[in-house]
Amino acid sequence: MATISGTSSEVAGRRKISMRDSLGIPAESGRTALPRTGLVSRPYNGKVSPASGRQAAQFTGSEGPLTGFRSIAPLPVSVLTRCPTGELSEARQGMTAISADEGATVQHDLGSGVQPSHDAKAIRRTLAEISPVADEATSYFYALLFTYGPHLRDMFPAAMDAQRDRIFAALLSAAETIDEPEKLDRYLRDLGRGHRKYGVRADQYPLVGEALMYALERYAPRSWGPETEAAWVRVYTLMSQTMIDAAADDESVAPPWWDAEIVSHERRTHDVAVVTVRPDQPYPYRAGQYASLETPWWPRVWRSYSFASTPRSDGLLSFHVKSVPAGWVSRSLVHRARPGDVLRLGAPAGSMTLDHASDRGLLCMGGSTGIAPIKALVEDVAERGQRRQVEVFFGANRDNELYDLQSFLDLERRHPWLAVRPVVAERSTLGMAGQLPEAVRQLGPWREFDGYLSGPPQMIRKGVDALVSSGIPADRIRHDFVGSLVRDAEGPASPAR
Repeated sequence: MATISGTSSEVAGRRKISMRDSLGIPAESGRTALPRTGLVSRPYNGKVSPASGRQAAQFTGSEGPLTGFRSIAPLPVSVLTRCPTGELSEARQGMTAISADEGATVQHDLGSGVQPSHDAKAIRRTLAEISPVADEATSYFYALLFTYGPHLRDMFPAAMDAQRDRIFAALLSAAETIDEPEKLDRYLRDLGRGHRKYGVRADQYPLVGEALMYALERYAPRSWGPETEAAWVRVYTLMSQTMIDAAADDESVAPPWWDAEIVSHERRTHDVAVVTVRPDQPYPYRAGQYASLETPWWPRVWRSYSFASTPRSDGLLSFHVKSVPAGWVSRSLVHRARPGDVLRLGAPAGSMTLDHASDRGLLCMGGSTGIAPIKALVEDVAERGQRRQVEVFFGANRDNELYDLQSFLDLERRHPWLAVRPVVAERSTLGMAGQLPEAVRQLGPWREFDGYLSGPPQMIRKGVDALVSSGIPADRIRHDFVGSLVRDAEGPASPAR
C-alpha cells in the first residue's frame, strides 16, 4: 500500500518528474488514463494512511507516491472558451439556507482562537490569493477536466456558471474545517452521498485532483510552492477518499436519487410557492435538513431546498420555493410546475438539526423562504413534547412577503414556549421595523440560546455576527450556508458576511 510520504520538497520533486517525463506523455497528447497502483485513505493527521480494501482515489506511480500525479498537460488560457456560460446562479440569490455548493454543510467556528495547522495556513493562503480570480480559476479547472476527460462533460449542466460557484464553495468549506475532523468528515460524507446522483465513480477522482492542482498553480503563483502543493495533495486525498467511502456506504441503503411526484402546488405570493411531493420510496431525513432537486425541464441542473416540516406519517415532503431572476429551477418550480409533474430528489443533507439532549433555548432567524427549515425545527420541538424556549425571528422586505406568518402565529397560540417576531425592512405595519440581524441584537443578549439561521447569504453573514455579539458562542450557531466565511490566511477572523 502506498502512502503520501517524504518532505514537501521531495513530494513536489517527484511530481515534477512525473507529468510528461516518467509517463512519456508528449505535450500535445491528451486523454491519458492515470496510473492506478496504490490506495490512500483517511484519517487525516498530516499524513495519509493506507486504505483497507475499498477502491480509492489513487495518486501513485512508477517512482513512488505522487509520481504520475500529473498525467495531464496544462492548457493555454484560450481554451477557456470551451466552457459555456449562461444562467446567473440562482443559488447565489440565497434560496432557503443553501448556497451554491451541492449537498454541503459546514459550521464555521469563527471565534475558537485555535491556531491553524501548517496545512490549513498553506491552503488558506492559496484560497485568499485565488479568491479575486475565482471565476477564471474554476473555468480553467473545468476546461482541463473536460479536455482530458470529455466523458465527464455529460454529468454537468449545459451552462456552468453555478457549477463554478460550487467547486470554489466546496474548497472553501474544506479549508475552513481542515483542523476540525468531525465537521470536515460530516461535510465530505454529505458531499460524497450527494454526488451519487451524478453517476460519479471512484476512478474519476484522480483526474479531478490533477485539474485542481494545475488550476491552483496557475492562479495562485505567489503562494504556490512545494510545501503548499504537498498540503493540497494531502487534503484532496482525504477529501476524495472520504467522499468515495461515503458513496459506497450509502449505496447499500439508499438509491442515488428518488423520483417524486408533485401532489400539491400552492402559490403564496407572486414569486413564492409551496411545493409538496410524494417520493417513490421512503425518504428518511431530519428536521432542518435539505435536499437537492432536479426538474424535468432542466436536466442535470440541481438546486437545494430545505424541508418545510418534520418527517410526516404520509411520507410527503414540502418545500418553499422563491422564484429569482434568471433562476431556471426556481422559476420552473414556481411558475411552471403542476401536480403530476415528477421531480428528482438527491439524498438529504445538512446539519442544521436539533440537539435534543440540550435544554438550552433556540434563537431562530429565518429570512424569506429561509423560514421553511425554521418551521420544521419548531415542529420537531413540539413533537418531542419539549418545553424549550424558542424565539423565531421571521424577516422580510415588506409585509406581504411574510407569506407563512399565519401558520407560525397558529403554532405560537398552541405552544406557550414559542415566541414569533416578524421583522419587516420597508414600510412595516407588522411586528418590528428594520433589518433582521439588528432586531435580534436589539432584543439580546442570548447567552443561554443556541442559534439557527436560514436565509439569503447577506442575512447569514450579518446574522452570525449579531448572534456572536449577543453572547452565543460560534460553535453553538448552526446554518447551512457555505459561502465565503474565509478566515484570514493566518488565523481566525470575525465573520465578514
